[in-house]
Amino acid sequence: MKRVRFRDSAGNVRGGRWTVEDGEPVVTAAAGPYGRIAFGDESYAPEEVDVLPPCEPTKIVCVGRNYAEHADEMDNDVPDRPLLFLKPPNTVASHDKTVTLLANKDRIDYEAELGVVIGEQCKNVSQRNAEDVIAGYTCVNDLSNRDDQNREQNWVRGKAFDNACPIGPLVATPEHVPDDATIETRVNGETKQSSSIEHLIFSIPELIEEITAYMTLEPGDVIATGTPEGVGPLADGDSVEIEIEGVGTLKHSVRIP
Repeated sequence: MKRVRFRDSAGNVRGGRWTVEDGEPVVTAAAGPYGRIAFGDESYAPEEVDVLPPCEPTKIVCVGRNYAEHADEMDNDVPDRPLLFLKPPNTVASHDKTVTLLANKDRIDYEAELGVVIGEQCKNVSQRNAEDVIAGYTCVNDLSNRDDQNREQNWVRGKAFDNACPIGPLVATPEHVPDDATIETRVNGETKQSSSIEHLIFSIPELIEEITAYMTLEPGDVIATGTPEGVGPLADGDSVEIEIEGVGTLKHSVRIP
């Protein structure tokens, strides 16, 4: 199943399924999701509704340097345990929207990441039980303000600014996402990142065990599992697509005042 949150023409927030005629959701590489959004006895074309972030996280727990080649391109060592930082709810932005970023910055980068959406409140989850707390997977763009990230230790200005975490367009349940799912970023149609989640240094069960040893995760919280090599700067007017095999394509444009 692939779940989507949306606002209908009457202003009601709904949770539905993104489906095609045979009931299976489909997401194209270039055009993003298509088909119909089903809710009860109603169905909608995606352009008829306002697609919302597919979950409402109390926090996004992000993992730094979780691909060796990305650590190398940033001239950093691979950490000996997951490098964690947080993005608060103000960072969440929606699929197919124009995302307004910070003004007067030299470099704000895209970073494509597989997002793990938590399905239940959990603490001290072992690796062997990690799958039990996963509701599904989504696409995440961990937008990064390098100007300030490079000047501070805790990355608040660098990572936690408004709209710094576009998420979506939907949550795909685990059976849709292969262990070697591809992950790709396109900016203005040009491929910038292309890798596979099989190259994660710390696996998803390892991440869940480590994170829940320190904090309680709530339903809808997201773990952003790290970005592969190929990150780069965005400019005003750019169009970004992040595609993850089995999940779909998160699209947004960029406005920089």
